[in-house]
Amino acid sequence: KFKTTKAKSVVFGFLPILTWLPSYPLKQYLFGDIVSGISTGVMQLPQGLAYAMLAAVPPVFGLYSSFYPVLLYTFFGTSKHISIGTFAVISLMIGGVAVREAPDSMFAVNGTNASQVVDFEARDARRVEVVVALTTLVGIIQFVLGLLRFGFLAIYLTEPLVRGFTTAAAVHVSVSQIKYLLGVHTARFNGPLSVVYSLDAVFRNIASTNVVTLIIGLVCTVFLYFIKDLNERFKKKLPIPIPGEIIVVIVSTGISYGMVMSENYGVEVVGNIPTGLLPPKIPDFSVFPNLFPDAFAIAVVGFSIAISLAKTFALKHGYSVDGNQELIALGLCNFVSSFFHTFAVTASMSRSLVQESTGGHTEIAGLLASLLVLLVVVAIGFVFQPLPTTVLAAIIMVNLLGMFRQMKDIPALWRTSKIELVSVRGTSFGCVHHIYLTSYYLSKMNTFNYISFLHIFLFKPSTKYSPKNALLGQIPDTGLYFDVDEYEEAEECSGIKIFQSNTSIYFANSDLYVSALKAKLGVTREVVAGAKKQKDHVYTNGQMTENHAESESEDDFFLQRLTPIHTIVLDFTPVNFIDSVGAKTIKSVNILCWCCAGTLLSDLRTLKFFCEPVTPDLIFPTIHDAVLHCKHSRDVPVCPDVQ
Repeated sequence: KFKTTKAKSVVFGFLPILTWLPSYPLKQYLFGDIVSGISTGVMQLPQGLAYAMLAAVPPVFGLYSSFYPVLLYTFFGTSKHISIGTFAVISLMIGGVAVREAPDSMFAVNGTNASQVVDFEARDARRVEVVVALTTLVGIIQFVLGLLRFGFLAIYLTEPLVRGFTTAAAVHVSVSQIKYLLGVHTARFNGPLSVVYSLDAVFRNIASTNVVTLIIGLVCTVFLYFIKDLNERFKKKLPIPIPGEIIVVIVSTGISYGMVMSENYGVEVVGNIPTGLLPPKIPDFSVFPNLFPDAFAIAVVGFSIAISLAKTFALKHGYSVDGNQELIALGLCNFVSSFFHTFAVTASMSRSLVQESTGGHTEIAGLLASLLVLLVVVAIGFVFQPLPTTVLAAIIMVNLLGMFRQMKDIPALWRTSKIELVSVRGTSFGCVHHIYLTSYYLSKMNTFNYISFLHIFLFKPSTKYSPKNALLGQIPDTGLYFDVDEYEEAEECSGIKIFQSNTSIYFANSDLYVSALKAKLGVTREVVAGAKKQKDHVYTNGQMTENHAESESEDDFFLQRLTPIHTIVLDFTPVNFIDSVGAKTIKSVNILCWCCAGTLLSDLRTLKFFCEPVTPDLIFPTIHDAVLHCKHSRDVPVCPDVQ
């Protein structure tokens, strides 16, 4: 029986779809998932074409990358709301590798008058081989890291750090698209100061700007910005966002075809898009040694972006995601899909927001989006051949506005946490000058260095993040409180749980703090019967966790206890530091009373911690004061199950 239960746990953990699909509520979820899937799929199409340009491969490979990985994530992913597929940052990193391994100079042939021209067909074919091999390696690395339970790496990828990196990447991507917007032809640069070299090349060739291309690009940029602003202003009134991207793609394709812009005005267009799917092909394993450092960097960055978005939506909608299973899911998406000519993918912020805001409830929305892309690839892909590339550049640049808006964080971080401000700006500055910094340093490592690197990350959490967690009880007839496991005289107060952990609360351990809190309060694995409080077992990556009705948040469920707990008190007196990430995480849990020292209280005020539902009147100087308040207050919330 134990072996059967263990095998079931492993299977359900590896295929999370088995935990939710059998009980999928058709009436409540299907319509929302259909609307969300169509809306997201409409965005997948132009973004797939556009981000293929960043990856230095023909546009059709962006459509392949918008189908296969999205389909696979439905079966293996744990997030209900993220949209897997092409993403600007990852595509840019991939393109840098492709250009390095297959530069134009390798395919130069003698032209007329002793000039040299490039065999673009041979170059693109080789770049596709490199990109596919790179994607295979990325998938292998992510899958292995997931099996080794390296999902904890997410705790090192703080929100400020990810914001700093993506802001810097947005600068690189924007600069790389200027030449397409102007219609000038320049080389693609990689490595340190590539932004400077790219701008220099564009300004040197500015006189050759194609005016028609520039006009088309500017008109599309203004239109897309207007539509994006309109969607943001009226998001509560619009049933679904206005699909500005697909509108400009369809209209500009029609105008380009009707006016034969490619021939009459020299406007660069997408070109050949073969109809149907290509047969599977084994990647070129011979290039693996050259690609491993880049693959490792892309694997880590891709995971960091996906898990950051996944955790954000999970926190908002009251469910949990498994970092280890997300690594496995991304690894399988990239590895399996690479045999079908795709490039590495991750979650997209803009598409994920659309998928969530248009009513998406489960991974079914992503599945429907992938089927919409498949329909286009199989039936009408050739229609987009006259599409001007300047339109794709406009789509990319407008989609980066959200990343540039992260610059608004600077004043807030200056007021609340200068340390995190240094983290954000330092990451941005470093990455702007060298977006491939991680790859560069990893490329200098030998095998021993890699083993040492993994050893540090493998053992660091077990030694650094193992604080003492305790439930406190009162010594009778005193105001003293001690660990109930260590002191027999200490008695827990009826209906009140007092939790203490002797650790600072910051980005690297904030989730662990909440997990320890829940463990100490004894979250059961039983089935709670009730009309809307049904709780089912869910297996995530071999570990059994709980799932509950969507009608309640995780925090609300957390307080629905079988034991008569009406108040939770957090003892913050041993805590000497908390950052913004820790404050946000702690605030997401429904704690009813707090006890903290004066210095920490000052930090919490600086972090703008005290706003609904947490107010200063819930803070007490000692545990005993908090307990007395809880015992005598008539306004203490009581869980429905214990009334």
